[in-house]
Amino acid sequence: MTTKKYIKLILVLGSLTALGPFSIDMYLPGFSGIAKDLNTTVAKVSMSLSSYFIGISAGQLLYGPLLDRFGRKRPLFIGLMVYILASLGCVYVADIDTFIFLRFIQAVGSCAATVASVAMVRDLFPVKDIPKVFSLLMLVLGLSPMLAPTIGGYVTEDYGWHSVFLILMCMGIAILTASQIGLPNSYKPDTSISLKPKPIISNFLKVLKEPQFFTYAFTGAIAFSGLFSYVAASPMIFMDIYHVNAKTYGWIFAFMSVSFIGSSQLNSVLLRRFTSEQMIFSALITQSAISITFLILSLNNLLGLYETIGMLFLFLGCLGISNPNTAGLTMAPFAKNAGSASALMGAIQLGLGALASFAIGIFVKDSVAPMVAIMTATTILAFIILNIGKRFIKQKVEISSGDEITIGH
Repeated sequence: MTTKKYIKLILVLGSLTALGPFSIDMYLPGFSGIAKDLNTTVAKVSMSLSSYFIGISAGQLLYGPLLDRFGRKRPLFIGLMVYILASLGCVYVADIDTFIFLRFIQAVGSCAATVASVAMVRDLFPVKDIPKVFSLLMLVLGLSPMLAPTIGGYVTEDYGWHSVFLILMCMGIAILTASQIGLPNSYKPDTSISLKPKPIISNFLKVLKEPQFFTYAFTGAIAFSGLFSYVAASPMIFMDIYHVNAKTYGWIFAFMSVSFIGSSQLNSVLLRRFTSEQMIFSALITQSAISITFLILSLNNLLGLYETIGMLFLFLGCLGISNPNTAGLTMAPFAKNAGSASALMGAIQLGLGALASFAIGIFVKDSVAPMVAIMTATTILAFIILNIGKRFIKQKVEISSGDEITIGH
């Protein structure tokens, strides 16, 4: 593969990967404006975030079999068309319920880009290059939550929240064009893949019964729902409770992303000395201590804007360490069913994230405490599940730094 072709593929796959985070984070600074224009509350607007997470969760399970059955480009084309039309609908929406529904449809469309980009990395690159390609895509995935709300803050402040959805629609059109022209047909459609519910469900059940899968998938997903809680609550907390404007909110959100991305990069350095198992355990212990301290401070009204930012920064840093390790150990046992395992892991994570953000919409009104209480509860629950689940794992499959799979007891 020539360098030029390699760079072109990385850019197109990177843009597919970035569509999801931009769609989630770019409209966050507009929550107050959306609530005002649609005659509703900011809490009700945050339900559009929950519906988006439910859409991605369902989409993960839907596109896996479709991309194998029909090849990569057809499902990707249809998904992106759905995304473009739903984004356009959001520009002209007149009531909050339609908006929440359109965000769900938008998510189902954008999910095609996310799932296809992962599948195409496996198709297009030799095995030894795959970790390097994923690292590059992870960098795009990491930079997106830093750039999206900052850009969204400026666009919202200067042109109103409708413009954000126009930009997302144009992004969808640009990515659709680039993927149809710039990506090869990397996979021949496989008509032997069944789209009947029974074999698909039985395949997922087989994955779910693996003790190492359910232990680390649920530990990771429940711990990670703390991040979804923060994303859903942050517009209310910073813009309604602490009264910062949309631009400042975008910068605060970008600053928080530095913690998550920085710690996930630090994780790869620490893995040379410690096992994934040790990293998860330490991260969850630290995260529990931080969230309990955070909860005590918030219940006693001892938090100002800067203290809240500081505590959230530390909390998100722990997630940046536990998340890559739980994902690695969840996927390690599956040489064969990697597609189904990956889709199921994503669906569990986003499904629980949707629940957490739904709870935020109900409980967070004029205090930080409900958000912190949800974060504390999920962290402690994740720690309990980790310690109970480990007892069921007879043979643990680990990924060593050389990427050979080793079996430990």
